[in-house]
Amino acid sequence: MTPGTVLKTWLFRLGGPEAAPIVLVQRRVFVLPTRAGLVFAICLLLMLAGSINYALSLGFALTFLLAGLGIVHILHTFRNLARLEIAPLRCEPVFVGERALFALELTNRRAEGRYALMFHRADAPPAVTDIAAADSARVTLAVATARRGRLRLGRVRVETRHPLGLVRAWSYVEPDVACLVYPCPEKSPPPLPPPSAEGSGMRQSRSGSEDFTGLRGHQPADSPRHIAWKAVAREAPLLTKQFSGGAAARVVLDWHGLPPALDTEARLSRLTRWVLDAQQQGLDYALRLPGRELPAGHGEVHFRACLEALALYGET
Repeated sequence: MTPGTVLKTWLFRLGGPEAAPIVLVQRRVFVLPTRAGLVFAICLLLMLAGSINYALSLGFALTFLLAGLGIVHILHTFRNLARLEIAPLRCEPVFVGERALFALELTNRRAEGRYALMFHRADAPPAVTDIAAADSARVTLAVATARRGRLRLGRVRVETRHPLGLVRAWSYVEPDVACLVYPCPEKSPPPLPPPSAEGSGMRQSRSGSEDFTGLRGHQPADSPRHIAWKAVAREAPLLTKQFSGGAAARVVLDWHGLPPALDTEARLSRLTRWVLDAQQQGLDYALRLPGRELPAGHGEVHFRACLEALALYGET
């Protein structure tokens, strides 16, 4: 680590992800003039020089009045950021190519409001928000995703130029939050593998008829008796009723059963699409990856576990 990096890490308190809540204490808030502030300061110096040269009493009064306004502005800008509390919220998983939405909860314990707070991340558009007195607010940063795995929010710059824009106060925070990024599903995959007869044996594909559990998209092989005709009468898409108490087809989504020509990411992309299709069709499905196997199951928990295994494949 270079001396410059060490100095930057110490100066801006860059020590990796921080536990919530993150409080912007006074030592973490920095203030510098903006371009408009520099022009304002130069104008004050010119006004002061002119007042001295021509002994203008009103010139001195105006110069010192504006200088006092600038000093008060520095104080208000600093207070607009100091003691702000920041805590990350849960980030919902997304697929590669979608934007990860990192939400931060901001808490203002002061008796005055905070205005024009800007949150910047290197590769995300800035987000701006206000917080009322003794209140909280949420701000969301939309981050583009280019690869699967865990995407950390990383370092975020918090900035404000309220109220006049002559100076800016800023600080750096690094909330301890990450978004799980699933592989991008293959756009035109082959059909799902046929039901497997391995292990516990293939279960005959038929619909149960004991307890109604919900609706799903209609498949050509579905019985007309199970179509939700009331939904059709309301001009809804064709849906099929699902019942518990029966068996369902079981398919095995096997890494080693894919064509050898597919590389790692292409295999993960196809398996991701098959997991989505099997879940939509209400099938029991197992997932086999090198070094890991998820037994056959169904439902939201099993669905999320399979997608997570695909997203984190190969990561230590």
